[in-house]
Amino acid sequence: MLKTKFNISLLSSLALPVVFSSQVYAQEQPESPEEKVSIVVTGQGLGETPAAPAYSSTRIDREQIIASSSGRIEDVLSSVAGFQQFRRSDSRSSNPSAQGVTLRALGGNATSRALVLLDGVPMADPFFGYIPLSAIAPEGLDNIRVTRGGGAGPFGAGALAGTIELASADADTLGGFNGSVLVNNRGDTETSGSIAKNLGAGFAVVSGRLDRGRGFYTAPTNQRVPASARAAFDSWSFGIRGVAPLSDDIEVQAKLQAFHDQRTLRFEGADSSSEGADASIRLVGRGNWQFDAVAYLQSRNFSNTVISSTRFVRVLDQRNTPSTGLGGKLELRPPVSDDHVLRIGMDYRRSSGELQEEAYSAFSGNLTQQRRAGGRNSDFGIFLEDDWSLGKLVLTGGIRADRTVIENGFYRAIDASGALISETIGADRADWTFSYRAGAAYQVNDKLRVRAAAYRGLRLPTLNELYRPFVIFPVVTQANAALENEQLEGFEAGFDVSPARGIEFSLTAFDNRVENAIANVTLTPTLRQRQNLPAIDARGIEANFSVRRGQISLDTSLAYTDAEVEGRGASIALDGNRPPQTPEWAISHSVSWRSSDGWVLSGIVRHIGVQFESDQESDTLPAATTLGVYAQIPVSNRFALVLRGENLTDETIVTRNSGGAIDLGVPRTVWGGIKAKF
Repeated sequence: MLKTKFNISLLSSLALPVVFSSQVYAQEQPESPEEKVSIVVTGQGLGETPAAPAYSSTRIDREQIIASSSGRIEDVLSSVAGFQQFRRSDSRSSNPSAQGVTLRALGGNATSRALVLLDGVPMADPFFGYIPLSAIAPEGLDNIRVTRGGGAGPFGAGALAGTIELASADADTLGGFNGSVLVNNRGDTETSGSIAKNLGAGFAVVSGRLDRGRGFYTAPTNQRVPASARAAFDSWSFGIRGVAPLSDDIEVQAKLQAFHDQRTLRFEGADSSSEGADASIRLVGRGNWQFDAVAYLQSRNFSNTVISSTRFVRVLDQRNTPSTGLGGKLELRPPVSDDHVLRIGMDYRRSSGELQEEAYSAFSGNLTQQRRAGGRNSDFGIFLEDDWSLGKLVLTGGIRADRTVIENGFYRAIDASGALISETIGADRADWTFSYRAGAAYQVNDKLRVRAAAYRGLRLPTLNELYRPFVIFPVVTQANAALENEQLEGFEAGFDVSPARGIEFSLTAFDNRVENAIANVTLTPTLRQRQNLPAIDARGIEANFSVRRGQISLDTSLAYTDAEVEGRGASIALDGNRPPQTPEWAISHSVSWRSSDGWVLSGIVRHIGVQFESDQESDTLPAATTLGVYAQIPVSNRFALVLRGENLTDETIVTRNSGGAIDLGVPRTVWGGIKAKF
């Protein structure tokens, strides 16, 4: 049952005026040839600044996005080596709270150290910090840009490891109607559709997606018990987006989205759900004084039932975790000179939420504790950045000041009779933190560009990290209301070369250091606590190679990262260890063929190196290499057959290893279906 309460008619009132205003504006335009004005709306934000190439970045275009072997956004992003979730599982067979995303092996934590934006709006869950990946349908996107390294620009306080910018497709790209229905060899289904229409000078898009299935057994055959369950999933998402001009050079964009996702993991009754309703509005001005203004509201919820791994009965019902995220930004680009692009702005983000859960005895089934935890975090930032073009040389520099506030935090546990067991009241605190980023790009000739950058960024601890303890029997993990902000300092240098038309190669060497890195620190074999580590150091290289030759394309991405924990005091035993869940090597290689009459054949091979389950480097997750394929075969102008294959070699993908008790990732899976476009 959907626990997040929202009034869809109220939310719709934000978007419908945008749709109608496009028609009204078109009707108001002069009709004579002498007076006629060409109005173009893009549905996107302001363009990149001249110094964007100074930072290590990768762009994924729509043709790659929609040719994923799984149809999942995390699969698409995994083609960028160095991108990872906390666990190897995808968003059908993991707990949603483990869907934190990061870059450059700055992991070891289930929250997100990378900032994820959809049409300029942050997507992270306000309470946990994970990304609701099942709510992001790849078929609705136009492009993705991944920029690595700390951020000092808009919403830079969340861009510790980098920024992942997702841009929605417009009506011309989507066409009038797009739909697909697929089924796999286990009977799981995927259904999606969109209706897009140009209205006057603007456009509107309505889209939806439904994924459901019984899934696969995450437990290996020799570890299954009668209570073992398949990783069943049932999720839907629905969105409305409208874009319209307000004047010749100003457009308004409004978006509404709702989603619900239910999953089962490991045992019968171990059910989780995540859900939400998001609304945003954006004004983009492309005149002399360019601007980008965004306001958004998120209403989210999460629930989770924990089943004992020894008695297979309910021991925890995390029945309700309502949370609210709100914020906005204003960015101005005043007309300074032809050589300078100046960005001035401010942004604000606030997250609030409360955990409501009950603990039960594994022996009697009686209620033993009722727990509540929550609080409010906020960040107000101001930023200034300038790009200076000097012929072949482009210089960039930016500063940012953040006022971070952590307040109203608490944790309270009472027994079945109402007697207080434990209580923590977090101290209200606030601070100013200064960040920066600077870079240079020099175009040596028409084939070679060299670049270098340095940066400093920050991330607030989430409400989950501050106030919510949890138990995965027999290990207890304590929260820590005294956690401090994480801060990253790093630098990088690299080059981009295009030796011939259609061939591109880039190489980046980086050195990043996260101070006060938040991690679950092992204190005893059965007790952990969230603590600020002195630091996590990550050094490595990133390489990208692409070839475009007629109908053939080839893309290779490689990341090697040497990451280690710096430990002192309570964490001295971790000194020199590799952070949990972080591989040294990640490689992705894809090749595709696209014909002019609609045929698409593509294959992708991915390799992820050995990872450790915990900070003790005791339980390993072996390296895994997978093969995925995608085929689109047109049968008419409007219909095409679609075939997809995940992990076709049936590689054993270990996603969790707790003292030998393991979970597995997706086995060999074959999909077939039909795609229609009118």
